[in-house]
Amino acid sequence: MNNSADDRSFLSEKLSFPTKLAYGAGDLGPAITANITGVFLLIFFTNVAGLKPGIAGSILMIGKIWDAINDPIIGMWSDRTQSRWGRRHPWMIFGAIPFGIFFFLQWLVPQFSGNPEINQWALFLYYVAIGLFFNSFYTAVNLPYTAMTAELTQDYDERTSLSSYRFAFSISGSILSLILALLIFQAFKQNPIQQYLVLGGVCAVISVLPLYWCVWGTRKRVQALERQRRALPVETPLPYLEQLKIAFSNRPFLYVIGIYLCSWLAVQNTVAVIPYFVKNWMGLGDSDFTQVIIAVQVTALVMLFVWSAMSKRYGKKAVYFMGMTVWTIAQIGLFLLQPGQIILMYGLAVLAGFGVSTAYLIPWSMIPDVIELDELQTGQRREGVFYGFMVLLQKVALAIGLFIVGWVLQKSGFTESVAGQPAPIQPESALWAIRILVGPAPLVVLVIGLVLAYFYPITKEKHAEILLQLHERKQNQT
Repeated sequence: MNNSADDRSFLSEKLSFPTKLAYGAGDLGPAITANITGVFLLIFFTNVAGLKPGIAGSILMIGKIWDAINDPIIGMWSDRTQSRWGRRHPWMIFGAIPFGIFFFLQWLVPQFSGNPEINQWALFLYYVAIGLFFNSFYTAVNLPYTAMTAELTQDYDERTSLSSYRFAFSISGSILSLILALLIFQAFKQNPIQQYLVLGGVCAVISVLPLYWCVWGTRKRVQALERQRRALPVETPLPYLEQLKIAFSNRPFLYVIGIYLCSWLAVQNTVAVIPYFVKNWMGLGDSDFTQVIIAVQVTALVMLFVWSAMSKRYGKKAVYFMGMTVWTIAQIGLFLLQPGQIILMYGLAVLAGFGVSTAYLIPWSMIPDVIELDELQTGQRREGVFYGFMVLLQKVALAIGLFIVGWVLQKSGFTESVAGQPAPIQPESALWAIRILVGPAPLVVLVIGLVLAYFYPITKEKHAEILLQLHERKQNQT
């Protein structure tokens, strides 16, 4: 039997448990860094580095916008990468260490001037520069990794299973990062600057290593895919604007983008506001808001496998509706929550975890189906392009959302604090703004996401038809 036949036989097999495990591990590092950044960076800027909320929100917005801009660029570059290691692995191999270094540098608080105003703007420039580098290397390792989902298997249910492994590691990474934060904050509770410095260093190290596990564990399948891809006729890459036109003329892709944007805008903005909500509205401490987020993430992790099993029986769309319905109840409850209702607060966090789990699982398991529809229509596979544009729009929306959170807090009269000084008492206007940002604001986008999911057109049966037509075409080419 020749190598080509061997590769086809190997690739037709179900993914092994070690391969799924290794693939899932690739999202551990990005999840840890994204979670620590999403939960703590805004409050680190305002409460430790002493930046004004508007300036802090602007730093996050600039970083996210750059992160969005570089996504489709790196996506296309990874599509065109020629290597015996495949198209995606070289990015992960060479990007992992700089990714960890620049994540750590975000948590320094350099003193540039004794003049508070000059130091404020010098810190602004420092954090913007570090953020640009960190987001570049984050994309360099994470976007090629996510594009591998559509390449490792073409099976409809197998992709949902693969996504469940990925997000099991992703949510576990989020939980691990929060547990580390609790332990480190307790160990260095007298020195907030040192708290974040140690947290950044520890998370940087444990974020880099799993990326190499992923490369090692998926290398055989990726190399077989690369040999098979090179045996097919060479495709002429389309110009960037032409790819943009084709991607956004794919109607199911637009629905998936919308669903994902709404889900993750709700997730990320709620995560950014929860520390302020728990500390300033509920009157609790740092460990309490970390425990609230752990409750959400643990529930999401448990439900990930429940939703994955239910998706095989009821379909992706139905599962998304179930999860989002429970989540909307939780958002309403958070807005109505009063100081002292601690048990209810944790109950609502558990309910929110039901919905957060579907936000992780369902949109990402839809994207590979969209890619196959595009391949059927155009004759080209452009995983990097579709994942790049999806993440681009997500990050633009998140950038705007974080910017709005920062400026709403500042305009509402929120008073930033400085490490080592007593926490200021916030005015009623700031407390009201925090409650709006944690409840009604995410609720609106969740409802929009439900409407878009209702109209999503690729069912399990439709996807089977697409795969059949692609199989017939490839047989004719061979």
